[in-house]
Amino acid sequence: MSDKVFVTGIGIISAIGNNTGEVFNSLNLSATGIGFTSYLNTIHRNEIPVAGVKASNEELLEIVTPCDNLAYTRTALLGMIAAKEAVISSGIKDISEKRTGLVSATSVGGMDKSEYFFSKFIKDNKAGKLKDIITHDCGDSTEKIADYLGVKDYITTISTACSSSANSIMFGARLIKNGILDRVIAGGTDSLTKFTLNGFNTLMILDKTGCKPFDNNRNGLTLGEGAGFLVLESERAANSSNKEILCELKGYDNSCDAYHQTASSPEGYGAYLAMKGAIGMSRLSTDEIDYINAHGTGTVNNDLSEGKAIEKIFGNKIPKLSSTKSFTGHTLGAAGGIEAVLSVLSIKDQTIFPNLNFTQQMKELSFSPVTNLIKDIEVKNVLSNSFGFGGNNTTLVFSRV
Repeated sequence: MSDKVFVTGIGIISAIGNNTGEVFNSLNLSATGIGFTSYLNTIHRNEIPVAGVKASNEELLEIVTPCDNLAYTRTALLGMIAAKEAVISSGIKDISEKRTGLVSATSVGGMDKSEYFFSKFIKDNKAGKLKDIITHDCGDSTEKIADYLGVKDYITTISTACSSSANSIMFGARLIKNGILDRVIAGGTDSLTKFTLNGFNTLMILDKTGCKPFDNNRNGLTLGEGAGFLVLESERAANSSNKEILCELKGYDNSCDAYHQTASSPEGYGAYLAMKGAIGMSRLSTDEIDYINAHGTGTVNNDLSEGKAIEKIFGNKIPKLSSTKSFTGHTLGAAGGIEAVLSVLSIKDQTIFPNLNFTQQMKELSFSPVTNLIKDIEVKNVLSNSFGFGGNNTTLVFSRV
């Protein structure tokens, strides 16, 4: 059994960059990825902003260069790119050298191919290609990523709405701590689809000017896409390879208050429980948390709920916090993985990223987010929140070694 779980590799692709270097550069330049879509064929193309990856499916295929004729969804391609970067970042030469697993999360799965199939099929039931429908289930992207990396020891998929990736990281850590695996590639991937854009638009929680997390005049979220993965390793595995340790995953917790199908509880009870549990597991005091990478979707409900939970946990000593969704948009099932990568970067480079589009403090809260890039500041411990529909809430705590 491993007492500690270390992060030894990171990989990311999002609206602000196709790899870690590009993403970090955008964060340092305060360059958002939110804008009108170039690749999603939707009637809302010039009406509702999104945070899309700046590459077509054909361009993504060129990056992964798969050596077969299988059908690849956009979700799978994004995941393959980010997970591969995480493996390379970790310095893994032989994936089978240690007991290695893949825990990948997604919420839309292969919906992009499915909706393309049905647009043809509905007009003519003899039209449409079956290869565009067999990739529909969430597990397809996980299997494609595993095959691409050569992972065979353990493969599973998690789908718990917007907490999916954070739960995959938590589950990966548990697999390591219980001696089932030596290392786990954990995170998640999701692509923009008409299904999600239309669905969230029907809920009337999309901001047509771009999301403004924790702003008094916030008016909804901005949908994004991308993937983020970590390589987690047991203390023994990491030390035996004599590799760089980026940080430790020191605490994690999941709660489910089941308040409502799509809304957080007004007092933030589920969020409070997740943060309390993760901080408790880390054995840190609340005073030792240096930065909160907030869930911060920009919706009226979420930001108030999360804000009240933060005040309940930290009292009048609230750490610096921001929502990086103002850069990447809300990437749904990939959000926890993408924001875990950004949390690791915050520790690695001793930087706190800004909360863009903020102008006015929420009248119900006592704090405001960080609005400017802060460099050369001591960042030992980062708390990262991911809260999903149905009240499924997960908090991760990353710590400098």
